[in-house]
Amino acid sequence: MTSGDLLLQQAINGLSLGSIYALLALGFTLVYGIMELINFSHFNVFMVGSMFAMLILQALGVVGQETVMSGVPLIAILVFTLAVTMLLCGALGVSIERFLLRPLRGIKGPAAMITTIGVSYVLFNLVLLTLGTDAKNFPNPLPPIVWQIGGATLRLREVLIWVIAILLMGGLTYFVQYTKIGRAMRATAQDPDAARMMGVEVDRVVMMSFFISSALAGASGMIFGLYYNLAKVDIGFAAGLRAFTAAVLGGIGNVPGAMIGGVIIGLVEAMSGQVVGTAWTDVVIFSLLVLVLVFRPAGLLGRLAPNKS
Repeated sequence: MTSGDLLLQQAINGLSLGSIYALLALGFTLVYGIMELINFSHFNVFMVGSMFAMLILQALGVVGQETVMSGVPLIAILVFTLAVTMLLCGALGVSIERFLLRPLRGIKGPAAMITTIGVSYVLFNLVLLTLGTDAKNFPNPLPPIVWQIGGATLRLREVLIWVIAILLMGGLTYFVQYTKIGRAMRATAQDPDAARMMGVEVDRVVMMSFFISSALAGASGMIFGLYYNLAKVDIGFAAGLRAFTAAVLGGIGNVPGAMIGGVIIGLVEAMSGQVVGTAWTDVVIFSLLVLVLVFRPAGLLGRLAPNKS
């Protein structure tokens, strides 16, 4: 494989990782944009989403490229699993907001953020106690279809990840920009008190932001499992930290920034692993973050604004 082919292969890998991080970063940026809250429970909502998808596929009888439901098209199985996983994770996010965070909304200080850390540990330990610490084989029904692009290999699962990520990010962009609840979300993000006086149901907007962000975390967890062929209880921290970095890098609170930040982090991870070794990947990623925040504190696409509180 020539250096050009190797670079292309790493770009393919980086775009796949970036798609996962971008979906996860969107969850951070949606909640922060509306509540100015860093939702650390998002780390393990992602992990729970991966476990949900694994269990659903197993319940459907999927074992590798074989499935007990032999008469059901593969695309139907995947769409059903994705939809149910997103709904379950969305419901989990709404429950976290409604029962644990809403009572703290009027309390100033870090109480809400610390609560999300506690929720994250609760989710982690619930999965740990029920499913154990061992890596689980994630059922992957995708046929081993590959395309050769020069000396690089493009697999069907990578194309599928890109398609899912593009559809979800495009759908979210349309939803935020052109729907009534999307306009209400933008109004609440800009000035919640003014939005409330104009008749916006802020509680509903906050609940919707948690539903969408957690549903995207569930989708990201599923495509993570398809990409790596595993589900494990500790995947939330590493992937979540990179996604959070992506959100900050792009400008936390900025939806396009989260998408671009996720792709950048994915490409940097893939390229740096090849150039300087995987042991130095975190050093490169977080050094990039520090440099961006030093010279552009609001992130690449963000802008500094006064605190809403």
